[in-house]
Amino acid sequence: MTTTTTYKPKVNLSDELGERHGREIEDDFGGKGIAVVVPDRNASAAAIELQAEAAAHQMILAAAGSAATVYLTETFYISSKKNTVFEVRLTDKGLCLKKQSNGATKEQTIPLKDIIGCRCLRSKRRSRGSSSCTCASISSSSQLKVVEENSGEQDETDVSAYLYIYAYILKRSRRGGFRERTTITLRFRSFDRYEDNNREAQKWRASIKQLVAGEPVQKPVAYQPRDTRKMLIILNPKSGSGKAREMFQQRVAPIFAEAEIPYDLHITKKSNWAREFVRVRDVYLWRGIVVVGGDGIFFEVLNGLFEREDWQTAIDELPMGIIPCGSGNGLAKTVSFLYEEPFETKPVLASALMVVKGKHSMLDVVRVETRSNIMFSFLSVGWGLISDIDIESERLRAIGGQRFTVWSVHRLISLRTYQGKVSYLPALVSPSGAGGEGLNGGGGGIGTLKHSVSYNTTLNCRDCRAGLGGQDGTNGSCDACDTNFSDVLSLETGTNLDSFRPRIDSWYSATSRKSTYFSTVDSVYESDKASNDDPTQCGPNGGTASHVQMYGPPSRLPALTAAIPDSWQTIAGEFVMVHAAYQTHLSTECYFAPQSRLNDGIIWLLIIRAGVSRSQLLSFLLGLSSGTHLPLQPNEYIQMVPVSAFRIEPAGTNGHMTVDGEKVECGPIQGEVFPSLGKVMVPK
Repeated sequence: MTTTTTYKPKVNLSDELGERHGREIEDDFGGKGIAVVVPDRNASAAAIELQAEAAAHQMILAAAGSAATVYLTETFYISSKKNTVFEVRLTDKGLCLKKQSNGATKEQTIPLKDIIGCRCLRSKRRSRGSSSCTCASISSSSQLKVVEENSGEQDETDVSAYLYIYAYILKRSRRGGFRERTTITLRFRSFDRYEDNNREAQKWRASIKQLVAGEPVQKPVAYQPRDTRKMLIILNPKSGSGKAREMFQQRVAPIFAEAEIPYDLHITKKSNWAREFVRVRDVYLWRGIVVVGGDGIFFEVLNGLFEREDWQTAIDELPMGIIPCGSGNGLAKTVSFLYEEPFETKPVLASALMVVKGKHSMLDVVRVETRSNIMFSFLSVGWGLISDIDIESERLRAIGGQRFTVWSVHRLISLRTYQGKVSYLPALVSPSGAGGEGLNGGGGGIGTLKHSVSYNTTLNCRDCRAGLGGQDGTNGSCDACDTNFSDVLSLETGTNLDSFRPRIDSWYSATSRKSTYFSTVDSVYESDKASNDDPTQCGPNGGTASHVQMYGPPSRLPALTAAIPDSWQTIAGEFVMVHAAYQTHLSTECYFAPQSRLNDGIIWLLIIRAGVSRSQLLSFLLGLSSGTHLPLQPNEYIQMVPVSAFRIEPAGTNGHMTVDGEKVECGPIQGEVFPSLGKVMVPK
């Protein structure tokens, strides 16, 4: 156990306190988490004594120069426990809870990085026959129902203001760790009027919100976020095993509610729907784009942004996030891995927490060119074994990520080789692991890049911001969201989200065409019901009725049909596979490029030549999950090369080629990295 826990049931406070104290805390709170109450201003002698002691202790620490900055301090007590007093301090480190009971003192701090939000609520009007005493204890928090202040269902006889603080505390275990949901409830009832108590609660809420957002703590009457725009969420209901809707409804929407992040949710209905949507809509209405699905939907949105005339502004102003519900989930796994966030046990939770943090990192993007298309890639380009497994295992999509394992065995038994040529420009790798000169000249970012035009396209640009005129552009249904969060605000603490958070039932089935998702106030759900609801008219196979222009930074490589420069290196012959990756993970279980970083400016090119034995290939495939797939000694058949650009030229058209897991035509293909061109949401 770490020291980043709080007073809650079934959890030890620290290694020093041990399990015995954890059981005492469980007895104290009846197995429901922490719920403490502010005393009256004429508090008991014990509370006054603790306040004086805390003030003196703070002065001593300040004199020693080791004190954290304290913004708010208040003394609380629990109605059902005598001689138990809490001092709660909000500092620049987090929320510090100091408990004093019968001479014993326990103290713990919930770090700010683990807090995602807080809300001020009122108690709900009780049914006839139930007690409405305002001094009733709330230690049994399952009996407490809360509503919004102006919901019309508030209990006017209770003048208390309730501050709910939501934290997901990192726990370490032998398996790597997990995040445990904790809710702290502070009940403000020092005054005789609700307005005065709410003012105190709002003061705490505003300070917590500002600290979590990294903003300077001021003294506003009510907190107002700097960016009031909603988040755009695009969900692919067909991704993975087809449970993205249920995942969002049950596990993502409650987290957005706790963080008070409004959003617009749009459901895709066919291939390239998301790509068309971000290409033609006024995307600046939103503060960021979050895709719910696999790497394929992220690829669609990224390329849709590059098909805009104002691509440079859109890429720069709109960070992109991903909540993994697909089969591979390579990008989501990479971000969690690089930021040491637990992922395997609760991948959806980890990524949802990442999104609500509001942080982002720069992301390398690779410009990929084939004979007929230009596209932008964030994950990998492949030819041969891994691409064969990825594409051919689509028939097993119903079993989820296990389809890759099953088809790997099949492809190992019936091994194929491909004739062709691979050329690459070696990257200069610095000791820190970042890319050197190469094509990039040491530079990164978007800079003043213009745009490039893909082959065989006609100019079909549209001013989406002015053209749409702010109209919605769809005929989807927008249902008013339920603002009663009593089912979401569970005070229980546990490791299993499904056990402590009841299912948030929608008015319709989660698998139906029309569904309602609980979210924060003013969030809406868009459901597309007919073909004329598309953002643009689409042609056969989900493609657009007319060709569109691909913008983005211009290429610095010779034309695909031209000879390569002398500075490049070339390997010709037979290959089992060639795969270029720029993320650590190609999927949740494929730790492909251990040295890769989100924005190192390097493409990691893996080449496996024909002649490799099946035992070597088996060792390679088995080692992919742990990153031990590369031979320790130099091997003439298997090598990983850091490059800035590459070109693959198959001798024929048999076999599969993929870009970010999406199949492309089998033929000549080349790619070059543009460091730090995009933005991806990260936890810190």
